[in-house]
Amino acid sequence: MDREKIWKMVATLAAIIVIATSLSKLFGKNAMSLSEYAALNKGTDASGVEATSEPTLAPTPEPSLEPEDDAIVSIPSPDNNHASQSPSPSPGHQTALIGASLNGNSQLEQRISQNEDFYYEPVSDNLRRYMTGISYPATEAADSAPEITFDQLKYVHILHYNFDGQSVEGELVCHEAIAADLVEIFQELYENAYQLESVLLIDVYEGNDMASMEANNTCCFNYRTVDGTERLSAHAFGLAVDINPLYNPYITYGEDDSEKVSPSSAIPYADRDASFPYKIDEEDLCYKLFIQHGFTWGGNWNNVKDYQHFQKTL
Repeated sequence: MDREKIWKMVATLAAIIVIATSLSKLFGKNAMSLSEYAALNKGTDASGVEATSEPTLAPTPEPSLEPEDDAIVSIPSPDNNHASQSPSPSPGHQTALIGASLNGNSQLEQRISQNEDFYYEPVSDNLRRYMTGISYPATEAADSAPEITFDQLKYVHILHYNFDGQSVEGELVCHEAIAADLVEIFQELYENAYQLESVLLIDVYEGNDMASMEANNTCCFNYRTVDGTERLSAHAFGLAVDINPLYNPYITYGEDDSEKVSPSSAIPYADRDASFPYKIDEEDLCYKLFIQHGFTWGGNWNNVKDYQHFQKTL
């Protein structure tokens, strides 16, 4: 083969690579790949300090068909309701929080702080890209535009004590209307050494609420409908928080008075007359704080019981 033909082949291959790369960027414009996320985390963490390693994401859990609640949230949208959560390899072993790493100090000028550890701020472009297609719907995949925008959501950073009694970081995404409430509530819980096993974004569990519950993960925003309905959950608007959900399950009742406990691994904690750690009842500090801030508790519902669930109506 002569030299001229070889150069023509090289030029053709180069053109194909350029076109393929452009198409990939075009069709993936709203998503952040794991390689991009890893590259970001090799830079700096939320404090501007050089990161030493990458967070490890949990593998994709099996999808859940468990029921969800029937509570209604009064906002300009359809009727809204509760969310649902197997243990994955513990995201608590991550070396950095995903949201904190992706927001970094990019929102510092708009950050509202109780102190340097308890604050809320806008969701950065990097975090938006990461959430899109997981907890927030990809525009291309939605039947219609989501009924909440990223501009209405806030990133919340907290500290909490885990079940080993260690002080660790946590994070949530919520509706802007309850961001200040959550910062105040979680700071007071922290000051009273209230234990939460983990507080991580639902995206760590690929948006699978059942996986998050079974891992006993406390979380807030997840754009989804109530299972078996077309109604959006209160979590879809970032207006509901699930606290230590494995120990405070969601319970539905059949016409024959049978109980269905979600997650199923929480059956030992369905008896609310029993005494066990991390149980939320009306004497619990967590209950008292959320009620003081105008939230309602799923444990007080009549037709179902959702002992993990606190939500606020706008």
